[in-house]
Amino acid sequence: MRESLAKKIAWVSVISNIILTMGKLFIGWYGNSDAVFADGIHSAADVFASVIVLLVIKLANKPADKEHPYGHGKAEVIVSGIVGILLFLVSIYVVYEGVAGFFHEVETPSYLAMWVAIISYVTKIILYRSSLTVAQEHNSKAIEAIAFDHKADIAASIAAAVGVLLSIVGERFDIFILHYGDKAASIFVAYLIFKISKEMLTEAFDILLERNIDAETLQEYINVVNEFQEVKRIDRIRAREHGHYVLVDLRISIDHYKTIKEGHDLAKLIKGRMMEKYDNIEEVLIHLNPYFPE
Repeated sequence: MRESLAKKIAWVSVISNIILTMGKLFIGWYGNSDAVFADGIHSAADVFASVIVLLVIKLANKPADKEHPYGHGKAEVIVSGIVGILLFLVSIYVVYEGVAGFFHEVETPSYLAMWVAIISYVTKIILYRSSLTVAQEHNSKAIEAIAFDHKADIAASIAAAVGVLLSIVGERFDIFILHYGDKAASIFVAYLIFKISKEMLTEAFDILLERNIDAETLQEYINVVNEFQEVKRIDRIRAREHGHYVLVDLRISIDHYKTIKEGHDLAKLIKGRMMEKYDNIEEVLIHLNPYFPE
């Protein structure tokens, strides 16, 4: 179910981005709009990103095996990082083209370029909301990466539309500074792309470096463990994301006179309670320490 949904979202993204890419690149070039053309380059990057996701989804959902005892979830994180790097490179290119445009004669974009940007904006809002909903429901980093791509396009498309409109107004009323509205918009589009790439790369590196999950979620785990009166002390708890699931390591102290079976049964109950309450927890490893009252 999870894999088929991810593939469906990725295919919808691929097809829609191919159509938008061709439209924005052609109209951006034909309609003299650097901002719309830059938005088209971003959509082309989205196509590449979606294809990568389609290739890796099956791998990420494979169960743990002898060579990969913790599963294959990080494959999705690697994809997210690749998409982030790709978007970063796109942002650098768009900035270069936008700045260079200030040193050349300005050609006013056409109304057609503005309408293409508006159509892209509406389409991307629909794709972003649907993709993000599925990503959150199934805790998928790969689908989340696609959603973030759509999010970047939302702001980029509206910025491109505004830039084109300002350039047209500048020519109509002979306002010199507004002539460069399209160039300025292309640079703003680059900034938005860079911001999204930074968010994606930061999250990907945090997961790959096995950074502890956020303090709020960790406290929720602690609260669950503290529900068991047999636990005298939590000596250590840590958890790390492994793509679309979480691995938890827990050290607790129980009365020193408890038998091995009693400790085993308690650990089994704690693990079951945590996995029942949080469906994204894949494994809970519990180490028992003897507790001696002072």
